[in-house]
Amino acid sequence: MGGLTKEYVIRRVFMFFLTVWLGSTLIFIIPRLAPGDPITAMVGHMIAQAGKVENAGQLIEAWRKKFGLDGPLYIQYIKYLWSLLRFDLGYSLAQFPQTVNESLARGVPWTLTLLGIATILSFIFGNTIGALLGWRRSPKTLKTILPITLIFTSIPPFMLGILLIYVFGFGLRWFPFSKGSASGIPIGWSWSFIGSAIYHGILPATTIVATSMGLWALGMRGMMISTDSEDFLILAQAKGLTPFRIFWRYAVRNAVLPQFTALALSLGGIVGGSILVEYIFAYPGMGYRFYQAIVSQDYTMIQGIAYMIILSTSLSVLLIDLLYPIIDPRITYQKK
Repeated sequence: MGGLTKEYVIRRVFMFFLTVWLGSTLIFIIPRLAPGDPITAMVGHMIAQAGKVENAGQLIEAWRKKFGLDGPLYIQYIKYLWSLLRFDLGYSLAQFPQTVNESLARGVPWTLTLLGIATILSFIFGNTIGALLGWRRSPKTLKTILPITLIFTSIPPFMLGILLIYVFGFGLRWFPFSKGSASGIPIGWSWSFIGSAIYHGILPATTIVATSMGLWALGMRGMMISTDSEDFLILAQAKGLTPFRIFWRYAVRNAVLPQFTALALSLGGIVGGSILVEYIFAYPGMGYRFYQAIVSQDYTMIQGIAYMIILSTSLSVLLIDLLYPIIDPRITYQKK
């Protein structure tokens, strides 16, 4: 594996499990710092809606036992960690008897279809624009036109989403603007579902790409400016290589490396969804479910989604650390 060493791999894997454990411990502790417990809050919400709940005290005790909240805190913590190891995230408080796993299984395909494609496109477009802006030999006309593509970066995503809904949804009626998919298509990794999800996700994906690619462009532009005066570029020009090859194989390839770390973090955070964008478009992904869980005080759902975010982000960082020596042969973890 190039410059990788056994000791480094073991150390990074250990840090991966340590990070997941610390994050999981925090999402266990933080909800319990609030007064009361989720069962009492849920029954209180029911009382506020219905006016009265018969045998509320007995109901609270029964549900506390059902959700494992009646034992000592350390027993709850041990059961909680054991459940996470088995990927058993428990029951949803707001959608009982539906489990958190079932809800996540319905939301993850939507989010991966939308945010996965949007993040990759934003990364490609943003870094290409930033590289051209930072490249000394780019035509002046191009440097004048390209900044116009970044004007949406300063607009909050939800505002651009509302604008796109008004123009292309209500006005021109080119694209749907809610519900995420055509009715009657089962959720899954079928071509019919993927095609429908992409079609219904064009407007929210455009919102995400337009508002986020400017951040990639700014970072890439700074890296290109610092790379432009490196000796290896001067050597490449002296060898008579084409400007196209110098730009992509030498300048961009070296400048983009720090961006891959940010991409790993972005891809890891995809599981959490884009809450505001998904809410505006009623897109049934993880961000929309996260919002519903917060509003309904569904602590187990919040805990499950937060755990998936921690797990996916930590795994993405681990993979990019192990792939760095392959991306750039100059990087090595072997002792000299």
